[in-house]
Amino acid sequence: MPMSDWKPSIMIRCFLLLFCLLAPQALPAEEIDFEEQILPILEERCLYCHGEDEQESGLRLDLRARMLRGGDSGLSAVVPGKPEKSYLIEVINHVDEDMAMPPDDDKLPDEEIDLLTRWIKAGAVVPGQMDDVVNEEIDHWAFKPVVRPDIPQRGVSFQLATPPQRGGSQLATPPQRGGSQLATPPTPIDSFLLKQLAEQGLSYSPPADPRSLIRRVSIVLTGIAPTPEQTNEFIEASAIDAQQAYTELVDRLLQSPHFGERWAQHWLDVIRWAETNGSEANLYRKNAWIYRDYVVRAFNEDKPYNVFVQEQIAGDSMGAGEATGFLVAGPHVPAATVGREPSAIRQARADRMDEIMQTVGASVMGVTIGCARCHNHKFDPITIQDYYSMTGVFQDVEFGSRHPEFAPDHPRRQRGEEIWKQIAKQRAVLRPIGGWEEDWGAFREMHFKPVTTQAIRVRFKMGNVGLDELEVFGPDNYGENLAHKRRGTKVSGFPEDGTEGRNPIRRVNDGEYGTMAWRAKKDKGSDQQPYVQFDFEQPEKISRLRLSSNREYFYDTDYLDKKPYLPRYEYDVDVLQSDGTWQPWVGTWFVNTQLDKEHPERKAALREIQNQIETLAEEGPRPSFVGRFVRPEVTRVLLRGSPENPRDEVDPAGPAIFDGDLGLTQQAPGPKRRAEFAKWISSEENPLTARVMVNRLWHHVFGSGIVPTTSDFGKAGAAPTHPELLDWLAAEFVHPTVSGNEAWSVKSMIRQMVMSAAFRQASEPRSEGIAKDAGSALLWRFPPKRVEAEVIRDSILQASGALDRTIGGRSYRIHNEKKTYAQWEVVKNYGPETWRRMLYQERMRRVDDQMFTAFDFPDCGQVRAKRPVSTTPLQALNLMNSDFVIHQSERIAERAEKESDGELKSSIIRCFELLLSRQPDADELDSCLDLARQTSLSLVCRTLLNTNEFAFLP
Repeated sequence: MPMSDWKPSIMIRCFLLLFCLLAPQALPAEEIDFEEQILPILEERCLYCHGEDEQESGLRLDLRARMLRGGDSGLSAVVPGKPEKSYLIEVINHVDEDMAMPPDDDKLPDEEIDLLTRWIKAGAVVPGQMDDVVNEEIDHWAFKPVVRPDIPQRGVSFQLATPPQRGGSQLATPPQRGGSQLATPPTPIDSFLLKQLAEQGLSYSPPADPRSLIRRVSIVLTGIAPTPEQTNEFIEASAIDAQQAYTELVDRLLQSPHFGERWAQHWLDVIRWAETNGSEANLYRKNAWIYRDYVVRAFNEDKPYNVFVQEQIAGDSMGAGEATGFLVAGPHVPAATVGREPSAIRQARADRMDEIMQTVGASVMGVTIGCARCHNHKFDPITIQDYYSMTGVFQDVEFGSRHPEFAPDHPRRQRGEEIWKQIAKQRAVLRPIGGWEEDWGAFREMHFKPVTTQAIRVRFKMGNVGLDELEVFGPDNYGENLAHKRRGTKVSGFPEDGTEGRNPIRRVNDGEYGTMAWRAKKDKGSDQQPYVQFDFEQPEKISRLRLSSNREYFYDTDYLDKKPYLPRYEYDVDVLQSDGTWQPWVGTWFVNTQLDKEHPERKAALREIQNQIETLAEEGPRPSFVGRFVRPEVTRVLLRGSPENPRDEVDPAGPAIFDGDLGLTQQAPGPKRRAEFAKWISSEENPLTARVMVNRLWHHVFGSGIVPTTSDFGKAGAAPTHPELLDWLAAEFVHPTVSGNEAWSVKSMIRQMVMSAAFRQASEPRSEGIAKDAGSALLWRFPPKRVEAEVIRDSILQASGALDRTIGGRSYRIHNEKKTYAQWEVVKNYGPETWRRMLYQERMRRVDDQMFTAFDFPDCGQVRAKRPVSTTPLQALNLMNSDFVIHQSERIAERAEKESDGELKSSIIRCFELLLSRQPDADELDSCLDLARQTSLSLVCRTLLNTNEFAFLP
């Protein structure tokens, strides 16, 4: 066929066929020879720092499996087939100069970079290593499953007779029935301790005397010293049957409502709970105290610990919404301080998520999870992917307030339902009359006759308008915002860009309350007033509008001298009719003024509604700083912890080393994420949860944990002094075999500890014990320790007779009301309004309470699993000269005089009984008589308050 007869389409097809036949090798990826082309580059450029002998930043490049795993950055150095996701390609291309590789050398030649890129794209083939994997072995004791050890078989008799007390026979113990010895079988705890003591050639000290024992166990269990009457009763009962007397004492203390207060304080220390956010503004967290009351209640009810943990993570779906205050207990920077710069907002959000990680890691897991925020953990097998997978669990949590979800039998919910009935009764009076407005503090709500419409328009009569949210509700599905953007509702109006283009109108229906608002200002000389229009996806039946200017500010904070301002909005509402015209429906002027003239009874009904609203805010479910919930965002690994460098997506999960796969995806709703994580972390299969909690209980009973670093069970933490005992306690906590009580019972575990002979032994030093174990870690004696600030303060109030023992409720105030960015100042910390237990004192971050901060009371900025114990001159000065101590010492002296008929010698004896639970010896009595005659009895009291005997656990 001549060329002139070929058609163009035939020529093109033939050309393509010829190309495919002649060049088939151009289609598949070019094969790269690793030995000849890639290995020489690695040997010359990389393996000196990242080879067999040295692995800087934890990265090793001579093994394919280690390339896939990556180094400390947490990013895979090589992702087969995906050079764009391979961190190796990024660093050799000097994308980030701070991480350019090789360091201090010129960039690799382009041809070498090209070879490495094509090698990875072709599958990163390394002959002989294609099936190799890196398995992270669990070689650390704390990460291995709990295995119950056998109890050492060792019998022993304990001497229970008490040595003579100082002061002669004043309060000496009478001889015990049956002689000076009582055989007592050792508890399992004692069996473990005695075995280890015997290996060191040590033994227990003699038993503590009854006076010391009741003071010790009372403070450990309730945080309050015993009264003189309780002390004498116990001494008398111990003389008859020491074992029975002590058992009854322990049971009574465990059932005391003050038990929950004492142990709640320990928990609040660990999670850094406070009532201010700790930032520059350090704003007060409104009603955060309901979480504190939840913790007190949980310990008093002996809520199983696994349930206690679950509720604090997912209480909103368990009828315990106040428990989620746990998640937002740490400090945070509020939106008003962050500003509007997008990068600053992203950074602040990442910081808040890290606070949650620190709280969960330190309190429940006993692992420093936060160390993996920027790179793989340096010591423990927790990767940066683990860290961000855990943040994925809590992506729906935001620092702020909400109405907590309460179970049907919760007293606050029941009271709320009563109040709502009264509000509904008054609304029924108003409904036939016409529209009305209610002021809920955070928002104003307009009620009007129901109407079905496709769109509404709110026309403001005000020149300046600020709205963080404008919500529309109907008589059906009472709490559903029909105007929310998630329902497809379109918002428009004037001006659309808000003031100076910085406050767009889309903010009025985005579901976010706070500073990000629509702000509109009428132009001078213009007749155009601000308005908002909502177009619904389909006709909706509406009956209420809700408007607010900064609802978050009202819900979240309080005690400011300039209260959050809620303007009275003046507006008219139009509804769109089926013919496309707008019909005026309701106006605030008519509702607020004209109807009052026409219906005088309307004012009384409105006044009653406002009264009930105020009552509801105080007695019913109230907006409280226990966290608010948002729609979860996609979770990504942030390279070096920077929100500006997001990498691969990760699903919500716990750390892989602990089998933390929850079977969830990015599409899982927030409550489900937290509920599944709560089940996982509180399961008996988790190797850390039970170990960490029983060790924490041991720490507060004996003064130091079996693992001294109570919130770090990782490789950087301290080793356990009694590893077998720790595992036995953990196993017993989950599956009780000795106590016969319920699983995960905190009270039962504490009871076993304080019933042990180890707890009941004397605290006096012995030369052989000091020589071998100066810190008393092996418990050859009960380790003496200074009591906490709260114990000192509460015991002073008890001695004076002023202690208000009311359980729970709003914190008592000692601070001023302040401007937003001013600092809190202590106004009065010693008046009658402050005479409750110190647990209920306003707990402000970064504020010295001018008295008990000197006794190492934490400021709640850092985890305080173990409070430091310092000795400073300020402590003595505060216990001698502070207004609180002077005032209470005068009251103690007055009480002693009254109860001693004014006789000075008897009054001094009574002061000793009230403060030290004993009578003075002859020398002490003579010295105090001289001091009282020269000065006053109150100065004797102040002197006793400054003794080690008052401030130390015997």
